Amino acid sequence: MDSTELTGTTQPGLFKIFIVFTKIGLTSFGGGLSGWMMLEFVRNRRWLSETEFLSGLALAQAFPGVNVVNLAIWIGYRMGKGPGALVAVLGMVVPAMFVAIGVFSIYSKLARFHVTNILLAGIVAAAIGLSLQMGVRAARRAASSVVPIAIMVITFVAIFAFRLPLVLVVCVMAPVSITAAYLRLRNKTVAK
Repeated sequence: MDSTELTGTTQPGLFKIFIVFTKIGLTSFGGGLSGWMMLEFVRNRRWLSETEFLSGLALAQAFPGVNVVNLAIWIGYRMGKGPGALVAVLGMVVPAMFVAIGVFSIYSKLARFHVTNILLAGIVAAAIGLSLQMGVRAARRAASSVVPIAIMVITFVAIFAFRLPLVLVVCVMAPVSITAAYLRLRNKTVAK
């Protein structure tokens, strides 16, 4: 079965949602969390299709706050409505928070050792790789025609080459992108 199709037919219970998000929260490091979430929910468990996950990721990034927490809320809601959203966030945040408090208290004692910095550099590299993988996958899916490709390129160039403020670029490009998507969907509907 193609990963773009809905593959999960049975929805997990609240306890299972909590356990999976706890596992993700405790075993994921750095900025690659959405990559771990995609791996877990799309590839491993088949509870969401790739299209659903990327739609949720786009929605999570559109709202203020921490993207992965927004994504956990969306996935939890998709799996179990309001209670699912609550247990997803609790599973993602609370156990990891206690581990972080413990690690931060130990880090102050270990920071002076060179091996600590080497380990952290390795974790950062892995997190960047996961984020890059997620970005490439999302870009391939979004690059369905010339207009989305142009929007991606303009956004990238505006932020990285011209160093324009992110908020300004999003405020300009988001309406352009939404309008393009709306027109594309409307044209598909009219063509049928």
